[in-house]
Amino acid sequence: MRSLISAITQHPEAAEFLRWPGDFELDRSDHGEEVHLASGAALEGFAGDGSGGTFFFCGEGGEERPVLYADSEGSAGLVAIGLQELLNLILVVPWWRDCSDFTAAESAEAAAEYLEDEPDLPAQRDRAAAALGLTLPTEAEVLTRLREVATAPNQDFVLIFTPENNPYEPLFAL
Repeated sequence: MRSLISAITQHPEAAEFLRWPGDFELDRSDHGEEVHLASGAALEGFAGDGSGGTFFFCGEGGEERPVLYADSEGSAGLVAIGLQELLNLILVVPWWRDCSDFTAAESAEAAAEYLEDEPDLPAQRDRAAAALGLTLPTEAEVLTRLREVATAPNQDFVLIFTPENNPYEPLFAL
């Protein structure tokens, strides 16, 4: 199986789209504070964003592991099952953090702002997806899947700030 992380590093245009507008960078994997999962499962930071957030693989395995996102403000939550699902999210709805109700209307509003400054984003996205060998789902499919993953009862994926043994707040309010 081809590694998507390797594919990202081998395709600068794809990596650039993921960096912006996706706000996803493989070289930002240090979360900056000590954290662990309440379940005791393995936690591996593998990417981050420009505001200090971190993407973590949860449990044992490879790129198929659940992906938890923790922002720099003390919120965290599961956002995808596997790196491919995360990349689908970032490529199709790079403004996913602005979609707290998981609706197409929210996404359209955020997209309009991005497209105003960068009208060729859809073409850039399609080239990035092709470089990574991904066939992208629809926006509705991506938002539905994010809702399913992010709002499911996931006690195994509660992120704990280790020094104080306090849980992070949920990333999305239920």
